Amino acid sequence: MDAAEQFIENTRTDVKRIGEIGARRISDGDVLVTHCNSSAAISVMKTAWENGKRFEVFVTETRPRFQGHITAAELKRVGIPVTLILDDAVRYFMQEVDKVIVGADAITANGALVNKIGTSMVALAAHETKVKVYAAAETYKFSPETMIGELVKIEERDSNEIISQNELERIGSIKVRNPSCDVTPPEFLDLIITEWGIIPPVGAILILEDVFGVVTPEELHEYQTYEIEEE
Repeated sequence: MDAAEQFIENTRTDVKRIGEIGARRISDGDVLVTHCNSSAAISVMKTAWENGKRFEVFVTETRPRFQGHITAAELKRVGIPVTLILDDAVRYFMQEVDKVIVGADAITANGALVNKIGTSMVALAAHETKVKVYAAAETYKFSPETMIGELVKIEERDSNEIISQNELERIGSIKVRNPSCDVTPPEFLDLIITEWGIIPPVGAILILEDVFGVVTPEELHEYQTYEIEEE
């Protein structure tokens, strides 16, 4: 219980610090895009707004669960001008955008970003139009398993999030796939904003080595077992 409470408190502190650091990268008059709902990314935008910078944000709906609606409400609550758009409309609007700011489910050792499905599409559109892409991530989201070649497992969610059982029966026998996340390659990211500071994607391995050292698979397993026992 104590460890859990301490983790929660540390996370709140980390998100606040990420907001303070990342806000410096937003300029007056910027047009931003964000995808899904990330406390770290929202902290960056809220802090910049509270510091007197004025900008607007395109928020994707983030289907199929529409987490973008939560983000839109949070940003609007502090007065930030918000435009809600379809996920598929990102490329259409990217010509008007200055920066993309998203959160992270995980960061790999080579600096790739694992985040809500559709993030890589947003990053690809930004890369095409030379728009900078920032990922806001607490360092606990950096994946130590990827230091030894393990891949981050992508969850496949229930098909009912995409299509109802009745509609599925009406259409007939088809496959429905619903991955929760995708992987954005490091070359499509410009910076990762952490509570330790701002790093380029290639710096992800340095964060991991600082926390875990250079580990073998056996040592990593022992560390994970120890952490579970301690919790």
